[in-house]
Amino acid sequence: MPNIRRIAVSTGGGDCPGLNAVIRAVVKTATNVYGWKVLGIETGFDGLLGRGGARVRPLTAASVRGILPQGGTILGTSNRGNPFAMPDENGLTVDRSREIIARLEELEVDAVVSIGGDGSMRIAEQMMQLGVGMVGVPKTIDNDLAATDVTFGYDSALHVATEAIDRLHTTAESHHRVMVVEVMGRNAGWIGLEAGIAGGADVILIPEIPYRLEEVVNALVRRARAGGKFSIVVVSEGATQQGGEQVYQEATLGSHGSSALRLGGICNNLAQQIADACGAETRATVLGHLQRGGSPSPFDRVLGTRFGAAAVHLVARGGLGRMVALRGTEIVDVSIPEAIAEPKLVNPSGELVQAGRSVGVSFGA
Repeated sequence: MPNIRRIAVSTGGGDCPGLNAVIRAVVKTATNVYGWKVLGIETGFDGLLGRGGARVRPLTAASVRGILPQGGTILGTSNRGNPFAMPDENGLTVDRSREIIARLEELEVDAVVSIGGDGSMRIAEQMMQLGVGMVGVPKTIDNDLAATDVTFGYDSALHVATEAIDRLHTTAESHHRVMVVEVMGRNAGWIGLEAGIAGGADVILIPEIPYRLEEVVNALVRRARAGGKFSIVVVSEGATQQGGEQVYQEATLGSHGSSALRLGGICNNLAQQIADACGAETRATVLGHLQRGGSPSPFDRVLGTRFGAAAVHLVARGGLGRMVALRGTEIVDVSIPEAIAEPKLVNPSGELVQAGRSVGVSFGA
């Protein structure tokens, strides 16, 4: 077993339910089983640089008491905390990875447990190349990491999206409307596909199956002619028309007015197009960050706990440069390069899509 005395844990990228379950399991396993000290790095890697008041603080059993059912992360997180491209006071990006490494050495950290999605895992791979011992824990509500059957946070987001669709059914039926519901899913349509099927959607539009507006409208008209008084359309934020592009909006970030493009607007655009094409009273609902919030589902609490404990045991075995993953019913580990080699996308010809088509769902293709 490696000579480990102190480890650190960080959460990066978007927040999601289950992060605190992982942090709790890391702290409890490290202290109870191995007698190690644990440090929490706040706001991604910002805590190692003191950016924005973020810091590094000790985590003990008392620190994580009662956090299992809490959403979010007690350490805070950031999707703009890449050590290799940190924003400076002029809005430019600079490489501060050497400062990160120096700070870890100063704190006598022997390994870092990095909890995040593909972006965080890519950073972990780069840090490994510079000599930092890293172990990854996969986190993304998009469920788009191919190395693991499922990521924690996805199940909770799926429950939120499905419940929202269920609730919209009642108002859609009462007012005889077409309801267009936008869910998260930049490149992977898992939330849209599974929440749409679970919620009885009539049309599901996902990034992996570019749609034709004519086909969407035809599906809604056929349903209306067959006696359907309302319809539900579920659309992933990254869905595109055939031959079209993803819909973006400009977002201003930070106090220096730097701007970046982010996905947004497809739901309202599509609702207006449907209304114009078939005259149906149409409403748009964007779930947005509601899908990230709230208490984690029991599944995500258990999976987060298993991942956190497995990550610490992996450090103890000397498995640095690897990521824990769920394969079937077992927790395994894979190399971080393997974990990020390719995304896990919906197979347009797969069984799940075919099941949707079999029960009458239109994918607009």
